[in-house]
Amino acid sequence: MRYRTVGKTGIKVSEIGFGCWTMGGPNWSSDSGQSIGWADVNTDEILAGIKVGLDAGVNHWDNADVYGNGRAERTLGACFRKLGVKRADQVIATKVGHFRGTAPCSYEPANIRHQCEQSLRNLQTDVIDIYYFHHGTFVGQTVDGREHDYLHEAADTMRALVKEGKVRAVGQSAYSDEDFERAVPVVRPDVLQSKANMRYDPFIRPGNKVPALMEKFGCSFVGFGPLDQGILLDKFDPENPPKFVEGDYRNNRKDMQADSLRELKPKMAQLRSRFGDSIEALSSAACRFVLGHPNVCSTIPGFRNARQAMCNIKGASDPALSPADVEFCRGLFA
Repeated sequence: MRYRTVGKTGIKVSEIGFGCWTMGGPNWSSDSGQSIGWADVNTDEILAGIKVGLDAGVNHWDNADVYGNGRAERTLGACFRKLGVKRADQVIATKVGHFRGTAPCSYEPANIRHQCEQSLRNLQTDVIDIYYFHHGTFVGQTVDGREHDYLHEAADTMRALVKEGKVRAVGQSAYSDEDFERAVPVVRPDVLQSKANMRYDPFIRPGNKVPALMEKFGCSFVGFGPLDQGILLDKFDPENPPKFVEGDYRNNRKDMQADSLRELKPKMAQLRSRFGDSIEALSSAACRFVLGHPNVCSTIPGFRNARQAMCNIKGASDPALSPADVEFCRGLFA
């Protein structure tokens, strides 16, 4: 396993980290009612997957308060304790912003503090190594129903948590250039996070707005979804498209439907021809593509069991993609 430094913090994370969203199981948005979780998981299988990661040198675990509304955090904390993990050797990230409980806005300072304390209890730790704002929409309601911009107050609260020793590094997750451009100069995060893979790379593609922001402010980048939830493993049959249980986020994705999968097949054939025919080879290429960009410190595929964990870590021992390989992948999905 190779390691990279997060921003200017001195914190070193494994190039392949493990995303913990799947560990939360089924979940629904309290506002829209849409699925925001995954199919249910087996704790013993998660434990086995975590052990595979640890044995391979994974030290970066990415969680959030909204993943199963605390379930994913509790599961990770319990598994670490059961495996006798030395806490100082691991980098635990979690997030605040999509789970507001009874607060009018998740970024209300009191709610940030409340969620931080709850995440610390859930994870069975006394410090969060990387604490992210989970999205870039800081405008929300106050207790009396007025619209309010919480950006500066939220940033001040996060800095206070760092000063108090409850947080080591600050992260900003967002889903648009505009949200990153607005938040980064105020939050001054050490690391950014968003989706990044062969099919969707605007936040890491050189010359774009977010890479320029990272250069200016000295941020690193963590890319989630390197396998695009299995799409880049070519595991879904367009003639028999996948069906997911209620509460599984993938029910909302058009990319999982027959027409999209059918359109993808020729491109996946080219990937197989260049990088190898196995799922492990495709996983390795997908993760190394993300890691082949400036400022990226880690990519975080999800997992549900030991088999998927083994697939995730394949890229850790393979050589970096050549510039020609990176350009090939960019061109294939442009």
